[in-house]
Amino acid sequence: MTPFDTFHSACPHDCPSTCALEVERISPTQIGRIHGAKANSYTAGVICAKVARYAERQHHPDRLRQPLRRVGDKGVGRAGFEPISWSAALDEIARQFERAEQRFGAEAVFPYYYAGTMGLVQRDGIWRLTHEKKYSRMKSTICVTLADAGWQAGVGVMRGVDTREMAESDLIVVWGGNPVATQVNVMTHIARARKARGAKLVVVDPYRTGTAEAADLHLMLRPGSDAALAVAVMHVLFKEGLADRAYLARHTDVPEELERHVAGRSPEWAEEITGIPAATIRDFARLYGATKKSFIRVGYGFSRTRNGAVSLHAVSCLPSVTGAWAERGGGAHYSNRTIYHLDNSLIQGLDLLDPSVRELDQSRLGAILTGDRRDLGDGPPVTAMLVQSTNPMNVCPNSALVKKGFERDDLFVAVHEQFMTETAAMADIVLPATTFLEHDDIYRASGHTHLQVTRRIVEPLGEARPNHFVVTELAKRLGCRHRGFSLSEWEIIDETLRISDHVDAQTMYDNRWQDCALDFETTHFLNGFGHADGRFRFKPDWRAIGPDVEGLPALPDYVALIDRPTAEYPLRLVTAPARQFLNSTFTMTPTSRQREARPTVLIHPTDAARLGVADGVEVEIGNRLGSIRVHARLFDGLLPGTVVIESLWGNADFPGGLGVNALVSDEPGKPDGGAVFHDTAVWLRPHAAGAAA
Repeated sequence: MTPFDTFHSACPHDCPSTCALEVERISPTQIGRIHGAKANSYTAGVICAKVARYAERQHHPDRLRQPLRRVGDKGVGRAGFEPISWSAALDEIARQFERAEQRFGAEAVFPYYYAGTMGLVQRDGIWRLTHEKKYSRMKSTICVTLADAGWQAGVGVMRGVDTREMAESDLIVVWGGNPVATQVNVMTHIARARKARGAKLVVVDPYRTGTAEAADLHLMLRPGSDAALAVAVMHVLFKEGLADRAYLARHTDVPEELERHVAGRSPEWAEEITGIPAATIRDFARLYGATKKSFIRVGYGFSRTRNGAVSLHAVSCLPSVTGAWAERGGGAHYSNRTIYHLDNSLIQGLDLLDPSVRELDQSRLGAILTGDRRDLGDGPPVTAMLVQSTNPMNVCPNSALVKKGFERDDLFVAVHEQFMTETAAMADIVLPATTFLEHDDIYRASGHTHLQVTRRIVEPLGEARPNHFVVTELAKRLGCRHRGFSLSEWEIIDETLRISDHVDAQTMYDNRWQDCALDFETTHFLNGFGHADGRFRFKPDWRAIGPDVEGLPALPDYVALIDRPTAEYPLRLVTAPARQFLNSTFTMTPTSRQREARPTVLIHPTDAARLGVADGVEVEIGNRLGSIRVHARLFDGLLPGTVVIESLWGNADFPGGLGVNALVSDEPGKPDGGAVFHDTAVWLRPHAAGAAA
């Protein structure tokens, strides 16, 4: 056995778990396996397989090792680039940014990032540059905007019940998520409740996921119909005396009005919308209403449909109807982002924020880069970009339009990346980036309560440099004066913790994490919900959350603000996460690729027979935006009329060279935007040249 030392760290990837890690270090440049930290009460020694084998990614032969300048055509890949020094690369980026600013104004420059790392210093430091230079600001909408709006509408603050309390629950409802694939720690705490208490697990999901397979009851519904199910459950709770009227009177806004409203929303009504038999809806409602220690783990699936905010709000009403919030092991959890009370002003340069600088919707990048005035307003075109910690050519909606935008000859793009992604291949300058094991950072979690500080474990590969280095060096060349650009990552972490009334960085690192859990009364909202009156809102003020409120209901209800099926587009497509991938982060690692095999569409046998599709054949799927090709797999774990493509495979991995996000609209969800990856009506037919494989 190869000897190794063990170092602690935290998983940086786009997942609510932010797992506490123990990393085997074989040498200053090599790691072995990664394990979950057993001493962490949330991670509890368990992490997903893709991170456990992170050495495949860390030591992948295709990692970028030196800065590159494009000398060939866009999109070619490595063959289109030649090496360049860091100094020359940064000088060229600064020169191009200054050129764009001189020609069109500062808003012509668009720094663009997301959650390739969730570390606050490495991810968010790009904001200091944006704010000081008054570059176009990015409105973050690609992940949680719709779900955030729904939770905020009712609860009023971005926190919930401690997820470790699931182990003390008698009923756990996983709604809109697949933690077996995307947040495995949730399953650890569910397993504890099932073993110790005989707890029941109910999963609400449009198809039979790994989590649904483990459930006592799977409520398989049509995509986007969640609110109808939730409202019908409330109908039963009120009608059959399962509502906690004392709790409702004390802690909610309009319980009598809600009761009158849901009286007309029976399970039979919901069956027509959801596809779930009315008897099954009643059985679930009775189970939920009779189980005070009922815990709803709200997932991010709500953030993928046009009516997702309305749907999540409806689901969040349930524990207020039954009074489950008042019970240990009861209530609901969506995100704990606000419990850490971190002052991010130094990291993000918030003292320089100018609200008058335009804000561009991250999810509408294709429209932005192709000059859509609905996005650009009266401002200039975007002619220069810095892209960090994201791969928009692959992950953005309407990806064919995104590609068209990146193909512009007058657009300068610098990409800071670990691999030659599809976005990097379109860049003029590519800079090699460190992994989380090669730099310092600080992490908060949305799925639990621990704040974690991490340090570099191995040396950076080749000439790879952290995001902080790139932003700082560009700032110097561009004449920026914010003091954050003169500090190291560690100094920023330490000062951020101190001004936020936490322990210093070294102490937190030595302690491995700080548990920021709040007391029972606060997490269960016994002291009041987040609104000024302290009450849960069945009747939300949607306009306070976002400007696009047309069609949003006054009380929880189903609204068909979705891409509805038609005769021309009869199927509803869900683009769910694949178990072995995480967005596009692990699509290059050999084990993940081997286990996922190839892009596949799951189709019900009834639909397949009607369309003349056999198992394994290549099919075409299309809509108004275009069409893609993919292999079919017959699967009875979804309702007829629903198809699922688990992804995110790269565009080149699909038979026609165009990936699933080419079909996904960049139309914003209501009320404040948000990408709608699970909300697409399509046609499907056998590919003329397709053959079984």
